[in-house]
Amino acid sequence: MKNILLLSVLFSWAFVSGPAVAQQTKQLEFDHIFDGTFEPESVRNVNWMRDGQFYTTLVRTERDLELRKYDITSGEYEVIVTSSELENDGRNHPIIIQDYQFSADESKLMIKTDVEQIWRRSTKENYFVYDLQTGELQKLTRSEKKQQYAQLSPEGDKAAFVIDNNLYWVNLNTGEETPITTDGEKGKIINGAADWVYEEEFGFAKAWFWSPDGSKIAFYRFDETDVKEFFMTDWGPLYPKLTEFKYPKAGEQNSVVKIGVYDLASARTTWMDIDSDRDQYIPRVNWTQSSETLAIRRMNRMQNRQELILADAETGETEIIKTERSETWIDVNDDLTFLENGKQFIYASEESGYNHLYLYSMEGELIRQITQGDWEVTNFLGFNEENRQLYYISTEESPLERHFYSISITGENKRKLSDGDNWNSVNMSRDYKYYIETSSGPADPPRYTLHRGDGRQVRVLQDNAPLYSQWEEYNMPRKEFFGISLPQAELNAYMLKPHDFDPSRKYPVLVYVYGGPGSQTVDKEFGTGQRPMWHRYLTTKGYIILSIDNRGTGGRGRDFEKQVYKKLGQYEVTDQIDAIEYVIDRYEYVDPDRIGIWGWSYGGYMSTLLMAEGSDLYKAGIAVAPVTHWRFYDTIYTERFMQTPDMNPDGYQEGSPIYKVDNIKGEYLLVHGTGDDNVHFQNSIELVNQLVEAGVQFESMFYPDRNHGIYGGNTRRHLYRMMTDFILEEL
Repeated sequence: MKNILLLSVLFSWAFVSGPAVAQQTKQLEFDHIFDGTFEPESVRNVNWMRDGQFYTTLVRTERDLELRKYDITSGEYEVIVTSSELENDGRNHPIIIQDYQFSADESKLMIKTDVEQIWRRSTKENYFVYDLQTGELQKLTRSEKKQQYAQLSPEGDKAAFVIDNNLYWVNLNTGEETPITTDGEKGKIINGAADWVYEEEFGFAKAWFWSPDGSKIAFYRFDETDVKEFFMTDWGPLYPKLTEFKYPKAGEQNSVVKIGVYDLASARTTWMDIDSDRDQYIPRVNWTQSSETLAIRRMNRMQNRQELILADAETGETEIIKTERSETWIDVNDDLTFLENGKQFIYASEESGYNHLYLYSMEGELIRQITQGDWEVTNFLGFNEENRQLYYISTEESPLERHFYSISITGENKRKLSDGDNWNSVNMSRDYKYYIETSSGPADPPRYTLHRGDGRQVRVLQDNAPLYSQWEEYNMPRKEFFGISLPQAELNAYMLKPHDFDPSRKYPVLVYVYGGPGSQTVDKEFGTGQRPMWHRYLTTKGYIILSIDNRGTGGRGRDFEKQVYKKLGQYEVTDQIDAIEYVIDRYEYVDPDRIGIWGWSYGGYMSTLLMAEGSDLYKAGIAVAPVTHWRFYDTIYTERFMQTPDMNPDGYQEGSPIYKVDNIKGEYLLVHGTGDDNVHFQNSIELVNQLVEAGVQFESMFYPDRNHGIYGGNTRRHLYRMMTDFILEEL
């Protein structure tokens, strides 16, 4: 389950530099949620070239789709190729560039087109290879079937891809195709692609990797034969069909995973010795600097032990060089970098209580902790071999903020490269000579600036100045952050008030909740998209919006997050209820008889629990796509936090809304998509059964064939209009 973050808003320089606007000049309307009026301009799809002074991006013009190469310092560009130029025999229309990648020497382009979405990250598509020097365009494969996860070799003379659960490579000079695997079969064996649960919970769909010199390919093999099938009904045809896929629910059988290395010269696959234990995970595979050595991370099923293994790509022999253990769970990350000297690597861990960066020898001996303090490294951007600097984003200033730093590999000379007290993200060039910083504040739309690697600003790429003015014209609500002091914890929260707020009045309050492990709704990032705009719209109807980050949420270290272990839905609910009582006691303008709550996914789970356990506080609640019993959810996510149902039966029961619905007193709206492959519609079906049995009246809405995001056509507008009407009527 993915964390759903609410982006937050506070004061910007546009407001603190002068007096507040005396009166609202324009009215925020419901249609503004969807029409893009307040959507900031952005600098999208920046793909850095080898020379960090250039980047490429796709730009849609009135007549065509252009792949442009920009000089980062001047802003000047040249058009590399347009979609209308890409014609191929057998196609009666140009090739629309939907994604692309360069060969290592940047002489060839791999172009992705005809993309067909499968699950969250998985797709099928067609690929073409375009020679930038000769203008020749060739189809990647002779097969008429769509491909998956194609990638050029480092030299650009070969490519590999997946078709029908088998992995292939092709010599681009001769056109000769060679199967790497032949045993792929739907519902049984998957080669080079992730199964459903790895894709969703470990965050990758492509499951194969070129070695540094292009001589070998490492790949995953999933045997999901014994994984039970889940069925969803496709209601579109006259006679509805079934969509079948393997989905391991908590406590059930997972796929058996193997890691192979295929040598292109010998056409031989060597299987790495990772043990034959069925109850283990391989969340990450990385090549080291050598094409002879593969790095494999292995976890036990409970995900509280992680081993870093080095494997000999020729023999398959393995050695565990580092073992990390936790009393709760270990989070998987991509922060593993092998140095060019072949003797050391940089590794991220929260063993100190906060996520930090460490330097180890290739024998697994700790050389030093590079970053340290009561704050977290949230994103490791890389290591510059030339100047020996690491670049990272952290919470050092505040859990509500993100700032950019550099530090020497010795742990010395730390520098803060970002300014202000806002939320910053960074896209660095591959040679670390330049980076694009995106900085946004609670009421400050994103500002994109180009910097040299040492932090010096080169130029402003996009400042969204018109949106600043527009924000003032509409007198947009501004988020106010505050702390909630409870006996068990100090919580972060924000309020969003009507523009004409009068502290002598009583206001209804709608609480937005997510609350899941590692998530964060209270932060200082600018809020874009439909959810933040809907919240702003509701303030024009006289509502206060409130959000609170309970125990278990992220950005505040291991101990704050992981005390919810084996008790999902318990500490979080206690915190939310205590926090609402705190707000009612201290803010007289809050109407205690008109408190509502809403959430989506984990937030829908929370809002349902709170409607039951806080029935005297919450007058109305909305749950969108909620988990209603952890027994219905997948192995990797659920067992990470709850162990298996057999190991923790009390935790599963205490954390399930199904057993508590008879306590619901307020008005309750349940929403779900019937095509939700993530949080299955089954969750809401079983909840409805229990609501009916308990005699609890409620409202519900199902969206046929919509997935977890509940979108498509007019769906989102319908959903938000329905939720608006419900809130206006019930609060």
